[in-house]
Amino acid sequence: MKNAIMLLLFNLTITTFLYSQNGLPDNRQRKDLSLLVDKYSQARENRDTTLLKNILSGDIDQLVSTGEWRNGTESAVKGMLNSSASTPGTRTLAIEKIKMLSPVIAIIDCRYEIQNASGNPKKMWSTFIVVSLKGVWKISAIRNMLPVAS
Repeated sequence: MKNAIMLLLFNLTITTFLYSQNGLPDNRQRKDLSLLVDKYSQARENRDTTLLKNILSGDIDQLVSTGEWRNGTESAVKGMLNSSASTPGTRTLAIEKIKMLSPVIAIIDCRYEIQNASGNPKKMWSTFIVVSLKGVWKISAIRNMLPVAS
């Protein structure tokens, strides 16, 4: 009997791990997460602090390509506004990959490009860690990376 219970628990554990590692969003998740990234891009472009505060989690942390850490909503929003002012241009985020870690946690990898007036775009990567809080997707962490020339 003890072996049967252990086998049942083992099978349940393995099934849970295999299911949680699926990694692919369903159509609804993909749509909602794409909308979140679009809102972020729109908020940055329009310097809309209200929208930014609505789509960021309270414990947001951001690591930008200069190495600066921004912790908390106020620091992140202030840094984003300062960055938009000091690095003007059209910002484009194109989703490359979405990986679901669970039904309420996802990683979104994007190509991040800032088209400036000089015509030399700044090409980076941006990774968003997002969480669903009470059914609403929020950005919990952002990592911006500036690729090294090879």
